[in-house]
Amino acid sequence: MSNLKMKEAALIYLDRSRGLQKFIDDCKYYNDSKQSYAVYRFNILINPSDVLELDAELGNHILHHPLKAAQVFQSVCFIAVKTLSLIAQLQTETQINIVLKLTHLPPLPSYILDLCEFPLDYTSQRFYMMQGIVIAMTTITKYTQGARFLCSEEACPLSKDELVNKMNIGNEYKIIGIPACVKSSQTAICIEANSIILCNPKVSSGISENFNCLLSLTSGSCWKFTAILANIFASQIVPPGTYNLLKLCLLMSLVQTSDSKKELENSLDILIITSDTLLVERLLNFSVNLISRGIHHPVSTEIFPTLSRNKYGTGAFSIQAGSALLAKGGICFIGDLCSHKKDKLEQLQSVLESRSITVYIPGKKFGDDIDQQMTFPVQCSFWSFVDMDSSSKRNAQKTNTLIGQMDCSLIPANFVEAFGLLINCNESSPCHPLLPTVQHTLKKATDSKGLLHLASKQFTTEDFEKLLIFAKNLNVEFSLEAERMIHGYYLASRRIRTDSMYGSKLSASALKYLVSLSEAHARLNLRNKVLKEDVLIAALLSETSLTLKYGATAFGVAPNAVFPFELYNEEYLEQRDLYLTQCQQQLQQFIATYGPGIALFSSDE
Repeated sequence: MSNLKMKEAALIYLDRSRGLQKFIDDCKYYNDSKQSYAVYRFNILINPSDVLELDAELGNHILHHPLKAAQVFQSVCFIAVKTLSLIAQLQTETQINIVLKLTHLPPLPSYILDLCEFPLDYTSQRFYMMQGIVIAMTTITKYTQGARFLCSEEACPLSKDELVNKMNIGNEYKIIGIPACVKSSQTAICIEANSIILCNPKVSSGISENFNCLLSLTSGSCWKFTAILANIFASQIVPPGTYNLLKLCLLMSLVQTSDSKKELENSLDILIITSDTLLVERLLNFSVNLISRGIHHPVSTEIFPTLSRNKYGTGAFSIQAGSALLAKGGICFIGDLCSHKKDKLEQLQSVLESRSITVYIPGKKFGDDIDQQMTFPVQCSFWSFVDMDSSSKRNAQKTNTLIGQMDCSLIPANFVEAFGLLINCNESSPCHPLLPTVQHTLKKATDSKGLLHLASKQFTTEDFEKLLIFAKNLNVEFSLEAERMIHGYYLASRRIRTDSMYGSKLSASALKYLVSLSEAHARLNLRNKVLKEDVLIAALLSETSLTLKYGATAFGVAPNAVFPFELYNEEYLEQRDLYLTQCQQQLQQFIATYGPGIALFSSDE
């Protein structure tokens, strides 16, 4: 009687959830097919909550005895086939193969597959949920799906629903399935996966009260809020007021990351020239840990995908993701650029230019007759630094020939062009006074757990994490005025850096970085519209970087143009606003003079 009651409940659920109609459609496909089948496979979507409300016993079977529950649905489906004459060729109930695909599991610890838990008791043959990032994948085959064998005939429906066809390397997923084998020593899991759900991390819609108050107080200016953010950011690592230019650029790069499924279109790569690698590395380490996909690449491992023998599956080889693909949507911090070998640097340069990486698979080496290749998009920003004080580089320095130009012999060939933003971090400059940094380091050494600055208490690391989550999920669009200005500056800058022999020094990617910088400054201001004031900051940062690469031009920005004054109080913030307003006028004049055919404020455009 109990079994009969569950069958009735299964039929009612299929009818209410429109699963019965889908089953009839699937049967029609099989019946009309010219192919002959020994087994007829049907996927049934199950919402456990709805089933439990309808019939607790059937719901319990689905969650804890899924193989028995599948038999209940198998019996119901067989009766439906025979009663409605859906498949003429089907003879016995055992010819129907039912796969229950669950929409979710109860959010309880007992339903989560945890490899850290001991003992590993997954012998109950029920559903578990596992969440994680795909760090490796094998070749795509037609012959296996979990523990099932598939048909090699492409016309057959059973030749399709392959796990690696649906999962991309570097993506985060939730998998609901029945564990078939768990090997804790190699942390390898074989799961009969019945449901694959993309993981969409929840976005916090709020920022801290202190940041809300600060935003309100600075609402009359387009520049004050981000200036204060940069000033107080990472006060656990460096004292407020130091490395402001670098900290602003790091925050702007962080808000250009993405936690969602959408592709990361406007990344923001940063290369830092510094004589204080220890402090800069600490600052970058602190910053990269504020986002979910922040990867600090160890030099001993691979940045990009590599091939290896597959130890667990039937495929001939496995592709290991590497740090760049694992940082999808986030930041890949690769440390000192010069610590990497020449071939890796050449690979990195190619990726920075194309935003993709191709893995070549020699057929003979891996037991196949045909060579293959797989191309993966690289959707992350890269951070790196170069030590300007290393003895080998210092001895090889060249004399600068242009005003403002930096000796780029410190940087491996062609990387000046490949990285969008070049930053000179010299702690002895007016922007980076030495004494506060020394005092901060000494205090930190004597009291490692103490709060050295009030800013660390008022604006905590958690506050910054919430701020970044909120900012990077804003959908921003350009105002018409901002769009005209960004194109005007790009064309003027490209024209003034063009000569008859070598052509333009600015590539098309320079425009992409200008767009990214402008978007980032708007996001950091918690605005969803890019204004001309955002474009000004983007232009100043870009011009500072270009000056380091190629020397100064008619625009002639100072090295500390974004932070011309130390930010002690409201008076200094007002002075900075006045200075930036003057810079805005200079930018407009620069565009009007050097932009070919640009009418910055034409009414009919």
